[in-house]
Parts: sequence; C-alpha cells; structure tokens
Amino acid sequence: MTTFYDKLTELRGIDFAAVFDRRTPAQIERALAKSELQEQDFLALLSPRATDFIEDIAQAAHRATVQNFGRTILLYTPMYLANYCVNHCVYCAFNADNNIERRKLSLVEVESEAQAIAGTGLKHILILTGESRTQSPVSYIKECVSVLKRHFSSISIEIYPLHTEEYAELIAAGVDGLTIYQEVYDEKIYSRLHPGGPKHDYRFRLEAPERAGLAGIRTINIGALLGLGDWRREVFFTGVHALYLQKRFPDVEISVSCPRMRPYLGGYKPEFPASDRDLVQSILALRLFLPRLGITISTRENSKLRDNLLKLGITRMSAGSSTVVGGHTDYKGNNIGQFEIADHRSVAEVQEAVSRQGYKAIFKDWHDLSRLQGVKA
Repeated sequence: MTTFYDKLTELRGIDFAAVFDRRTPAQIERALAKSELQEQDFLALLSPRATDFIEDIAQAAHRATVQNFGRTILLYTPMYLANYCVNHCVYCAFNADNNIERRKLSLVEVESEAQAIAGTGLKHILILTGESRTQSPVSYIKECVSVLKRHFSSISIEIYPLHTEEYAELIAAGVDGLTIYQEVYDEKIYSRLHPGGPKHDYRFRLEAPERAGLAGIRTINIGALLGLGDWRREVFFTGVHALYLQKRFPDVEISVSCPRMRPYLGGYKPEFPASDRDLVQSILALRLFLPRLGITISTRENSKLRDNLLKLGITRMSAGSSTVVGGHTDYKGNNIGQFEIADHRSVAEVQEAVSRQGYKAIFKDWHDLSRLQGVKA
C-alpha cells in the first residue's frame, strides 16, 4: 500500500529555489482569483514575490476562514503527563542526555490536574509525554484517559508514534485526537537532528497519522517545527501532507500547526529562523490552499501576535498553557518545561481577547455519545 512517504519521494525532486524564483505577480494574482488551488498555486503564495501581495492574500484568507468556520476559535490546553524520553533530539529539553528532573504523574495527580483545568471551563485537552515506552506505556496512557474522560469531552494525544492496533486501543479507551509533528520533512536534516533513539526512524513517524486514520481517530493535527529546515519547503510539505490526509480520510478532521522554535534547556539555535512575517505568510498560504483545514496557533507565540493572527486563518488556540509535567497544579516552578512559552495568559484572559476581536471562544465543539450512560435509543 502506498503512503505519504511515496508522495513525498516524488516531491523531493523539485528545485524549490528555481520554482520560487520563477513565480510572477500574474501567477499570484491568478492564485488569488481561484476557488480551488493546486500545488503550483500554493507554491506561488509561499514564494518571496508573494510578500508584495500580503494584504490581498490576508483579506482572501480572512474571507475563506469566516466562510468555512465562522467567527469562532476553539480553545484547548496541553497537559504534560511525563517527561521521560529515550530520544536524543538536539532541539528539545526532554533529550535523554539532558540532566533534568524526570517525572511522571500518578493517577491521583492526573485527577488534580484535570480538576484544575476543567475549572477553567475547557473541555478539550491535549495530553503529552516524552517518548519512552517503558515509563509511559500505552497502558499508562489508557489509565490516564480513564481519569480524564470524566472531565473532558475531547482528549487528544501527543506522544510517541504507535502501531495501528495501539491507536485503536486508545481510541476505544476515549482518545479522539492525534497531534504528531514530523518536526522536519527534509529527511537528511531529520536524520542529523535525531541521532539516536526510536525517533530516528523517519518513515515510522511520517506514517503515524495514516495508522491513526486507519484505526478510526476523529481528528489529526500535523506540522513542522519551523526553524529546523527552510520554512517555505517545510510549509509546502505540511500542506501537501494535510491534503493527502484529507483525501485518504475524508471523515477525519485534519488540522495543522506551524510551531516555531522556542528557547529551551540546551540552547539549540535554529538554522533556518522564521520571522513573524514568514509565519503570517505560512498561515495565509495554508488557509487558501486548504479552506477547510483547521489551523492551530499555540502559546509558543506571544499574545500580541496571536491576537493579530486570529482573523487570518486560525481556528484553534491553546490557553492557560504549561510545558511542565504537572504544571497546572505545581506552582513551585522547580521543574524544567519542554520549551518556554511566550503567552502566559489565563484561559479567561484569552477568551476575553478573542471576544475583543469580534470572535467567540468555543470550549466544546463535540461530544462522544458513546460515553453517555442509560440513554435509550
């Protein structure tokens, strides 16, 4: 069976520098006039020449977002269950070589975190761990989900890539969403940045969203960590990957994130830094290429930038975030987070900011009817 790896192999022959250099103002204008964009149009909107049309592109992206999603923003928050990790990713604080306090929440602590988060009104949660099957096995994730589903209507996971049957096991336990970032689609850079541990297996990670789709997951969120590779190439591959998933799994809600490198323990400096303007162009191009695509902006970005991005294509925002294990109830501040966040506002403050932009913050957009007890047909 072919997978996105095969599609990506075909695309690797593109001379991106030449393609971007050949984009003309007329091609960008034609892309803006289309109701359905092709890959070449997407490349045109990502090209350096498209920056001259950024205002027109922004207006088109705003119209497309309102048409397909209305003026709503779904709020969620991450919850770190554990930071044990066996990988050696050079850009991550959880790197197995880093001398940090390793911790895993007990189920009692999971309950306390859940109560603290639920007290803000949020109903969507993203649970994360470092990549250690020994310290955070699927069985542990299931136990945590059994606690969390009493408090939240949607539980997504951002953990190590699983096999299809393992995704099915977690879905049966109450998980409905998957977030997994390829980090960088350039396979040579990927190999260099992931020198050891199971994450070194590029293809197994790349095909994880498809295994989750086959298992029946409801939502899939993918993305590249901007700063690790050339951002225009990386955003192009992200968009094409999202399109592939939309076509292969039409019943699955597909979304993307464009996270940028943030300071962390270890101090890796991005080789390909992406500016605020680059991030804006990425989001606008993705929105016009895939009008029904969910686009997430996390607290990696500062509050001013996040507020300004609201009308340009964003559909989901994190709020009240912490990248520390137990960070929603542990106020000592002794533990090291995966990275430094830039927007420290509470859920209520983010909700108010969304409202000021003329949008409505949504805390819950679906409910799993299978969780209801005693409902008669």
